[in-house]
Amino acid sequence: MRYKRIHKGIFINRPNRFIAHIEIDGKNEVCHVKNTGRCKELLIPGTVVYVEESDNISRKTKYDLIAVEKDKMLVNMDSQVVNQVVKDWLFAGGLYPKPRLIQPEYRYRDSRIDFYIEDDMRKALIEVKGVTLEEDGIAAFPDAPTLRGVKHIKHLVQAINDGFEAYILFVIQFKPVKYFVPNDKTHPEFGMALREAKEAGVNILAYDCLVTPDSIKIDETVDIQL
Repeated sequence: MRYKRIHKGIFINRPNRFIAHIEIDGKNEVCHVKNTGRCKELLIPGTVVYVEESDNISRKTKYDLIAVEKDKMLVNMDSQVVNQVVKDWLFAGGLYPKPRLIQPEYRYRDSRIDFYIEDDMRKALIEVKGVTLEEDGIAAFPDAPTLRGVKHIKHLVQAINDGFEAYILFVIQFKPVKYFVPNDKTHPEFGMALREAKEAGVNILAYDCLVTPDSIKIDETVDIQL
């Protein structure tokens, strides 16, 4: 996945979940934040960030916040790009070598699961989670309580009984990474549901990403410690 018209800026503040004030070329700009998570460890005043300039002149905000420098690491914090990155990975044979059908936003029970995929022999449901939280090289999810995330995990367990393979794919939007853990401190119910899902046969996967100011691509598998 590649972005267009990337600009470097300095983060000033984030008055609400959806916008941030960023200094770009010496001017204070109001930018759209494509991640509703807390991201407090990333969005620190004075931090170098990267934004994409929109070509839609009718928008209220001219820029989208894409990536943040954290120490020597670049973190992509665009939560809206994660499913596109996974879609590219699936079509390239990341999960099934020769997928016959890949359907985003698959309706299952009263949820929309991120992907349905099938080949000649198998069919699977895949729930995708973008990960931006990092501490001492350890990636963690979530950075805020997610009742929706717990609901989807439980539905994946049910899907196994309906004849599907089931996957939870954590896309870590940076590298390097030592390993991935559920963030039990922030949302213990999510970690509990994840462990129960693994016991029930849900496949838990984690991959890091190659990130540049104007691109992101799934790269290598990451160890998971539940």
